[in-house]
Amino acid sequence: MRKPWMVGVLAGLLLLGACGDPSSGPESAAPVPSAPKASSTTHQRPAATPEAESSTRAGTGASAGASSGTGTGSGTPSQRSRPTVLYLGDSLAMENQKVLGGLMRDELKARYTSAPYSGTTLCDYLEGTGKDSLVPPKDKAAALVRSLRPDFVVLQFWGNAWGYTPCMDGITHDKARDKYFARYTADARRLTDQIAGAAGGARPKVVWVLQGPDPMTPDRVRRVNAIYERQAAASGDLLADAGKAVSPASARYTWTQYLPCTAYEREHKPYCTQPGSDRTALHIDDDYLHFCLVPTTTTPRPCPVRSPGILRITRAITRAVASQLD
Repeated sequence: MRKPWMVGVLAGLLLLGACGDPSSGPESAAPVPSAPKASSTTHQRPAATPEAESSTRAGTGASAGASSGTGTGSGTPSQRSRPTVLYLGDSLAMENQKVLGGLMRDELKARYTSAPYSGTTLCDYLEGTGKDSLVPPKDKAAALVRSLRPDFVVLQFWGNAWGYTPCMDGITHDKARDKYFARYTADARRLTDQIAGAAGGARPKVVWVLQGPDPMTPDRVRRVNAIYERQAAASGDLLADAGKAVSPASARYTWTQYLPCTAYEREHKPYCTQPGSDRTALHIDDDYLHFCLVPTTTTPRPCPVRSPGILRITRAITRAVASQLD
C-alpha cells in the first residue's frame, strides 16, 4: 500500500475536507493536476446555488437562502413539470453540488438549490439543535423546505460523528457504536418528519444517497446505508445508490482508488485519467474519502477540476430523481 495514501487515511480520521465539483460544470472545468498536496479543513457556510437560472457563487461562502423558484411540492411531479430539487449534505455534497446542479438543469430542467456544509451530520440539519449545530437556522432542512417548496430533497451524508460535530453530543462510531447507529436511525426519522411537517400537505420526496466504501471501517458505511434504506422504505421515499457507481462491480463495499473507465469516460478523455491502462482515478493519494482530484482547502468549495467519481455519483443521483418523472 502506498505511503502517501496511508498518511491520508490516518489524517482522514481527524479531518473532513471541503472539496467539490467543477466550477463551471462537468465539461468545462480545468484539467486534473498531477501532483496534489494535502490541506486542512474548516467548517463554514456552503457555496450554494440560490437561483436555478443564475450562476452559482462557488466558493464565496454564500448560503442558500430562499431565493430559488418554488416547486409544486406534489411528491410525484409529472414528466412535463420542472421539478424543484434541494440538495443538502456534508463535504461530499459540497464537492458535488455544481456538477449535480448542471445535470439537474440540463437533463431534468430542474430548479435547483444546494446548501451543503462540510463536516455535518443529519442532526445538523434538524431544527431545534440551536447553537450545537454546524448549520445556521435559516439553512435547516425544514426552513429551506418551507421557503423553496421543493419536489425532491436529496440528502447525502457519509456518516460523520467526529468530536467536532457538536449536535452528536460526543457520540462517535469508534467509542460507542451502538449509540452511534441508534442516533443515526433516530435522526434520519426526525429529519424525514421535519421535512414532511414543513411541507404541509404537499410532501417532497426525500432521496437518500447511499455512500461508497470506507477502507477504515467498511461495515460502518454498510450499516449507515442500511439505516437510509430502512428509512426510505418506512416513509415511501427514494434511494440513489451513488456508492455503487464508485465501487468495484463485484464488491460493493470494497474500497478502491481506481476503477475501469466507463464508455462515457473513454469518450470524454479528461475523465479517463489513465487511458493507457484503461482505468480512472476516484481519489487522490492522500484522501481516501473525497472524490475531488485536487486536495481539500481551508475554505469549503465546489471541486474546481473534472473528477470522475463526482460525475459518477451525481449521475446516479440524477437518475434516481429522473425515475420519478417518467
